[in-house]
Amino acid sequence: MIARAFLAIALVLGSFAADAQQGRRHDGGRERQERQMSREERQRMREDMREAYRDRRERPQKAQQMTPEERGRLRRDIENVNKDLRR
Repeated sequence: MIARAFLAIALVLGSFAADAQQGRRHDGGRERQERQMSREERQRMREDMREAYRDRRERPQKAQQMTPEERGRLRRDIENVNKDLRR
């Protein structure tokens, strides 16, 4: 879903760039009437954007630096689990 939203944004931006190179403007004139999004396309794009932003909010924040004591505890825990798995 996120990929589809970014693809849609990339296509729109690419369209603007291509038109700018050809000297055309997106001013809502004839071109806008030629390519209007259907109601379903607009709704799908809205849902894709909401999902992309929702995914971004749900991602955990950057991990904080662990203290030496926390690293030691984590190392010991991992070593203990590895020992238990070998048995």
